[in-house]
Parts: sequence; structure tokens; C-alpha cells
Amino acid sequence: MDEETQERIVSGNEKDDDKSLDFTLRPQRIEEYIGQDKVKDNLKITIQAARQRGDIIEHVLLYGAPGLGKTTLAHLIANETGSQIRITSGPAIEKSGDLAAILSNLNEGDILFIDEIHRLNKAIEEILYPAMEDYALDIIIGKGPSARTVRIDLSRFTIIGATTKISQLSAPLRDRFGIHYHLDFYRPEEIAKIVDRSSRILGVKMDKEASQTIAERARRTPRIANRLLKRVRDYCEVKGDGSLEKKMCLKALDMLEVDSLGLDWVDRKILGAIIDKFNGGPVGLNTISAVTGEDTATIEDVYEPYLMRLGFLDRLPRGRVATYLAYEHLGKEKPKQSNLI
Repeated sequence: MDEETQERIVSGNEKDDDKSLDFTLRPQRIEEYIGQDKVKDNLKITIQAARQRGDIIEHVLLYGAPGLGKTTLAHLIANETGSQIRITSGPAIEKSGDLAAILSNLNEGDILFIDEIHRLNKAIEEILYPAMEDYALDIIIGKGPSARTVRIDLSRFTIIGATTKISQLSAPLRDRFGIHYHLDFYRPEEIAKIVDRSSRILGVKMDKEASQTIAERARRTPRIANRLLKRVRDYCEVKGDGSLEKKMCLKALDMLEVDSLGLDWVDRKILGAIIDKFNGGPVGLNTISAVTGEDTATIEDVYEPYLMRLGFLDRLPRGRVATYLAYEHLGKEKPKQSNLI
């Protein structure tokens, strides 16, 4: 993903300056976690059942869009089970020796959290299979005809894998997770509660209308909501008395170019190009890329999903089409005859 995409304030991907904020605002108990009620209810039963048996919980797979709380849930599971958690990511485990070193240093009941687990290479996955099933490592010593396999027993542990692209996770690895939880987008009222909670932790004075204003623009994603809160707080401290009121929030969000539905200038540029230059479409992805200067993969994977979720964009066999809803939101005059939906 390119640097410009990562810098978008409405991107759900984690940025470097998000880490300290996420740590500060992260709930420590399940009761403090807002939203994902079905996941929480199932998780409580799983943890309680394991506690009653004196056992560890099964391997857990968390999947969903960026910024919805997969890492937070992994930490909550560790806190609720009283386990130590080790954190790594798929791209960080480059060699089989790296994984062997991590697994052999885990103690009984520890949790290994692997973010972006779909990016593990196949050789690493092969080593992970017996570790997850039998708590053992099969290490090959030597090369050629003299090579031999040595099995090393491991302490029992739980792997929590997180992925934004479950379709890219291999079936054998996916099947070794006993528990699968899908994190969905949050309801607006849940995002408003998260903003309220975050403002209290940060010591920010904010009224209800201000929290709702930020929540409406957060794309139903907690990480984006907290990021917007941070930027709005900075604006209000410099331009006002530090308290967050709706009027000041709107000024801050206008400066950040985030509109009432969470669209930023790039989203509006893509929709505007389809509407103004191609009469609403259909228009091919490569053409949109050439007109806007955005990479085709970035448009397809980053920008289009949210526009489609809002009903502003549709993918047809002949190309992309802006809908009547997009015209209304951008204040554009609808064409009398077109292929709009």
C-alpha cells in the first residue's frame, strides 16, 4: 500500500502515531469493550468453559476490516485468561528459525498473536501445523541423504490470528483454528459511545452533539473515530478553549476535508471524475486511474469498498457507475438519460 493511502485520516490501517493512542484507549476487560456483542457473548462462554476445565482456549481466528478491534480483542482474551501475550505478524516471520524461536520460548498457557496471518509464507505454515495440532515442532537437521527430522515438544499455547483478508488464508491453516470470529462494522450509536469513552480517558470536555458529529464521519470504525477525535481535539485546543462543541468540530473536520459521511477528498475526486468526465459511467478502472492519478489496485481495494457500501458506486461488466445517491451527496445535477442506478 502506498504512502499516500496510509496517510489518509479516514484509513482504517494503523499508522505509527496510532500505536500510543490505541494503547491508551484500549479497554482492559470485556465489559469495557463497546460493540461486537455476539463476539463478546461467545467469547465469554469460551473463556469461562476453559477456566472451569482448567484448560487453555482453542486457537482463535479474528477477521474483518482494518481498525475494528482485532488486536484489542486479542489483548482482552489474554487479560481475561490471565495469560501472557506475545505479538508478531505474518511478514515479520521470514524464516522457519524465527517461528521456532518464538514457539519454543512460549510458556504453558501463553498466547501468540499473529497479525496479518494471511501473509505467512507456505514454508512457515507447514511448520505451524504440527505446532497448532500436537504442540510440537518438526525440525530438519542436516541436508541431503543424511538429513533427519527431530521433534521438539512445546508447551501448550493458544494462537490468535488476525486477518483483513480471510480469503487469502490457506484452507489447511484456516481449518486449524477452532474458533472463528468475524468483526463487523459498528453501529453509529456504538461509535458515539466509543468517542465519549475516549474523550473521558483523554480528559477532553465534549458535548453529545460533538461526539455524534465525529461518529458520523468515522466510517463505523473505532480506529478512525479515535483518530478524528485526536485531530479535532488539537484543533480545538489551538483555535478555541480546548472544549469540543459541534460548531468547532465541524470547522476542524472541514479543514481535514472529511465530509458528513466520512468521505475525504480522494473519494470525492474519484466520484467527481466518473460524474463530470464520463456522465456517471460506466467507465473502466484503468481510465479512472489515469484521470485521477491513483493506482488501480488502490482504487479497487481501498477506495471502492466504502463507496459501494454507501451505495455511491456500482461495478458493472462494462465498468464503474456512479449512482443517484452519489449525485445527491455531491450536489450534482442528475443527467436526464444515463445508465445510473
